[in-house]
Amino acid sequence: MLFIDMNNILKTGLLTLMVGTLASCEDVFTPSPENNLPLDYLEENANYAQNVLGNVYMYIPGFQFNEPATDDAVSNEADNSWRQMAAGRWTSVSNPMNRWETCRSAIQYCNIFLSELDKVTWTSDPKANALFHDRFYGEAHALRGIMSYFLLQAHAGVDQSGQLLGYPIVKVAEDASSDFNVPRNTFVECINDINSDFETALKYLPTEYGEEYYTELAGKYPEASASSIARVFGPEFQGRVSGRVIKGFVSRIKLLAASPAFEASGVTWAEAADAAAELIDRDGYLMEVPVLGGTWYCDPDMQNLTDGGCPDEVIWRDVKGNSHDREESYFPPTLYGNGRMNPTQNLVDAFPMENGYPIDAPQSSYDKTNPYAGRDLRLAQYILYNGGRAGTDNKEISTISDDTNDGIDMISTSTRTGYYMKKHLRQDVNCNPSNRVDQLHYNARLRYTEFLLNYAEAANEAWGPKGTGSHSFSAYDVIREIRIRAGLGFENGDAYLRECAASKEAMRELIRNERRIELCFEGFRFYDLRRWKVSLEKLNEPAMGITIVDGVYTPFTVETRNYQPHMYYGPIPYSETLKFSNLQQNAGW
Repeated sequence: MLFIDMNNILKTGLLTLMVGTLASCEDVFTPSPENNLPLDYLEENANYAQNVLGNVYMYIPGFQFNEPATDDAVSNEADNSWRQMAAGRWTSVSNPMNRWETCRSAIQYCNIFLSELDKVTWTSDPKANALFHDRFYGEAHALRGIMSYFLLQAHAGVDQSGQLLGYPIVKVAEDASSDFNVPRNTFVECINDINSDFETALKYLPTEYGEEYYTELAGKYPEASASSIARVFGPEFQGRVSGRVIKGFVSRIKLLAASPAFEASGVTWAEAADAAAELIDRDGYLMEVPVLGGTWYCDPDMQNLTDGGCPDEVIWRDVKGNSHDREESYFPPTLYGNGRMNPTQNLVDAFPMENGYPIDAPQSSYDKTNPYAGRDLRLAQYILYNGGRAGTDNKEISTISDDTNDGIDMISTSTRTGYYMKKHLRQDVNCNPSNRVDQLHYNARLRYTEFLLNYAEAANEAWGPKGTGSHSFSAYDVIREIRIRAGLGFENGDAYLRECAASKEAMRELIRNERRIELCFEGFRFYDLRRWKVSLEKLNEPAMGITIVDGVYTPFTVETRNYQPHMYYGPIPYSETLKFSNLQQNAGW
């Protein structure tokens, strides 16, 4: 595995690393030709040393598009790994959610970097050199905590004795002589370890990079000159891990640990709410919800973003670049796409009416003969349904089977459900090979709406729908702002939300539904269903589609799910348990 191979490399005194410079994140972490150099070379070459840490950025998981393993979507590709997982082929050998080797390799890079950091000269200016040292020290701890979170999310679980376990905690750079046959630490120990890394990182890193935060940094580093602070923490480093990014992952780890599947951790819902509030509280009040936050991916001002810079909705993103690849993968066939992600009727039914009521509520005014009329505006933004429009020509799409290749199962790239994914896709991209037009894209690693929803969920569980704890806003207030942005309940003051606010249980279901809608196709639902420990019946809810014949809309089953009781937690790779006798497997795998 890569983790062991790396140590074999180290044994020979070589390390494969990218070539980069002390420049912006997008410049540093664009893959370059590889070079094999002795590890001690980094003591004399700051660029090389930095790229030991740079490798970790390349390992950060991006969008998994794992919705075909949930009730939100299916794939039209027979060999799609998430589709096969949902069909019952999820094993400790075949596991598309596996992060064991990559995350542990990334942690090893962090440990190597920290073990060599004191030997590196970053610049001849001693004051700036000390600042670079501290910044990289904080950055390495932050990245190690981030990769440990992803490792825990994918592989934490209970062993045969019922003990909740995480991963083997490794804090030192290992080599070929290290003992790899060690047991997993408990989940609580892993949570504490991650939080410790984040606390350390926050002592050294700025809230964000750039002139706006120089005063804050002068308080942290009173001995440093203004020019040194500008040199080490300037805007050219936007895109690297910052204090705000760390707080985002603190919120994620506390929400995970407080959830029903991991409640043995002892982390409380109040702690999870407080962590999320760190990101959404502005001067004691709930920050304004970005008006265009739900459609950040087609921001017309994207071309004006500086390297690493983000719009109001986005806290952290990856590299932006021109392409048509995503549209080619997910556009319907008549737009020269492969239609790979097919939203389910289950997800479509989750979008309420404009008046805020669910479609099955008597007050909703839902019309089965005109099912997309009067709906939550996010439905048309995120899902392409029959009669919806898409593409550079704003073409009307027909999913009626006999009309075009966009109909159900017409060709191999057609939808299987009657729907196509629209979220993440830029409609000003043209995939026609004879007239191709590319546009800028990036993935949002962290965005504010996630943390609004984190707070709402945790605050409702801790203090009820309208409780505020030590804050000035409640779960109700947060959800109200999100629903206002979605255009819900304008005429009736969102009567349904007011009804839900009478009960923690009703508000819980509303919050979970808002999370489903707002974060659809961002890789959350697979893990959300499991951390909530929903019923096995819900986990195995059939994926539904819709046929349209003579104006009659008829739901039908597209796929069934085949998850077993132990599949609330993912497995440790089978190959690892074969190699290491002390590495406990999660129960059932």
